[in-house]
Amino acid sequence: MDSVKPSAVTPTKSKLARTFAKVLHIRAVTGVAPVDGVQKVQDVKPREKVKDDQAAVKPKGSWSQLFGKDDEQLEYRVALEAFLAKLFATISSIKASYVQLQYAQSPYDADGIQAADRLVISELKNLSELKQCYLKKQFDFSPEKTMVSAEIQELKSLLKTYEIMGRKLESQLKLKDSEIIFLKEKLEESNKQSKLLEKRMNQSGQLFVLDNLHISGLSPSHFIAVLRHTVKSIRSFTRLMIDEMKSAGWDLDAAASSIQPGVGYYRADHKCFAFESFVCREMFDAFHYPNYSPPTESLPEKKKQQQQLFFERFTELKSVKTRDFLSRKPKSSFAKFCRAKYLQVIHPKMESSFFGNLSQRNLVNSGEFPDTPFFTSFAEMAKRVWLLHCLAFSFQPEASIFQVTKGCRFSEVYMETVADEAFLPFENSQESADPRVAFTIVPGFRIGKTVLQCQVYLSQLQNPC
Repeated sequence: MDSVKPSAVTPTKSKLARTFAKVLHIRAVTGVAPVDGVQKVQDVKPREKVKDDQAAVKPKGSWSQLFGKDDEQLEYRVALEAFLAKLFATISSIKASYVQLQYAQSPYDADGIQAADRLVISELKNLSELKQCYLKKQFDFSPEKTMVSAEIQELKSLLKTYEIMGRKLESQLKLKDSEIIFLKEKLEESNKQSKLLEKRMNQSGQLFVLDNLHISGLSPSHFIAVLRHTVKSIRSFTRLMIDEMKSAGWDLDAAASSIQPGVGYYRADHKCFAFESFVCREMFDAFHYPNYSPPTESLPEKKKQQQQLFFERFTELKSVKTRDFLSRKPKSSFAKFCRAKYLQVIHPKMESSFFGNLSQRNLVNSGEFPDTPFFTSFAEMAKRVWLLHCLAFSFQPEASIFQVTKGCRFSEVYMETVADEAFLPFENSQESADPRVAFTIVPGFRIGKTVLQCQVYLSQLQNPC
């Protein structure tokens, strides 16, 4: 189409105003009336080509008589723009109705689905009517009103779409919040169960895996279960002892060297194994004797009676709390063992540096038991070692204990290393790895033909044994 020349007309706003006025005048003269909600003029067709071979519109009737060429072209363009605005507004309404239909499907809402379906069908009918108007060139002669109405309709459709999306997101948010609350409750319940199990295993000292156990049904697996609990308790007490050393300002390097001299550690934190070896060495001292502690205690002469006695001690102690048992039976064999091992493991200078006095030691010497976290941890460890000894002598033949000496070659049959770094220097070398034992941490055991490996720390500085 030819553009409107500036010399022929006034500015655009004035021209649009004049055009709208002429359109209103035409409606009065020609008697154009709305058809099916769309105001139109019959048989509005494009005119023949004008200057520069561009298309123009030549409506029949009074348009050519009332307007000039430029006015007719502008009038047709405004009417077409109004038509397109109404078309897009209808499409937006269809989209909003479809979104409403989707929203009503999840969660399922039968009434909402039917209402949304009716809206979709209604808007599709409006779209079909617009198509027929376009094919018949029937355009609206209130373009200014139509464009404003179409814009309002489109904004309403967008607002409706956003409201539905907002409600959907809000419902999803509520669902996620519900899931979060459920998972939090589940996590809290799991934590409670975990703490309860941990309390049963570590604080009460109960070994539920050995419930309803009879002496005739003993197997190495039962001994392994008790040994694992024992080692765990030893390590817990060792960590507590190291923390007390740090608080008291001890030189841990010097202390580790005094326990295991001449050992090169692969990592600084490996020095804790030296302290663990010290605790194990003192706690398992005389483990291979039936009279573990006290050594003067009388025992039945017959092996079978001894075996039954140790199993009864094991059964009696395994299911009760250490503190309750010591309070109830302060003169029992276990109570005497606990006192003797505390005085053996905790040197007076160590206790004095930890607590500033010897009050705990004095209570133990007088036959009482201190109610402190330090002694409670020690007593729990002592109980586990005592149970392991009782169970060892419940076997026939009894389980035996062993450890390897410094400088021995590593054997996977009898040993388990706590430091794999000992093998690393030999990985890229043609020489065969030949690590040596620096010291034994946890002793090993034999139960018949079953061998439970001892835990060792390896080094390359020892001489072969």
